[in-house]
Amino acid sequence: QVQVVESGGGLVQPGGSVRLLCAASGFTFSLYVMTWSRQGPGKERELVATITGDGVSTNYADSVKGRFTISRDNAKNTVYLQMNSLKPEDTAVYYCKAQRRGFDAYWGQGTQVTVSS
Repeated sequence: QVQVVESGGGLVQPGGSVRLLCAASGFTFSLYVMTWSRQGPGKERELVATITGDGVSTNYADSVKGRFTISRDNAKNTVYLQMNSLKPEDTAVYYCKAQRRGFDAYWGQGTQVTVSS
């Protein structure tokens, strides 16, 4: 049974930091590209960060470049999103996704991050 579960969201002040976790099971984690996306209130879902299966290559949306860092631990089947210098416009539900060419993609249920004073 495939599971993709995000955690670590919450309320954080502007300028603060938070680390999101995404724990996966039920598939060969290291073969999957992992992504973080977000959907803010009244906005379309936006791809935030991507990391390859071996963790060597990463990509970021311009809106988060230099502030967010995606990483993974294949021994723990977990991907992380370290979010620093948070802004109110980072407020969103953050989603983790596992994807592999030719196979079904797996989404988590999302975790809310609210940036507010």
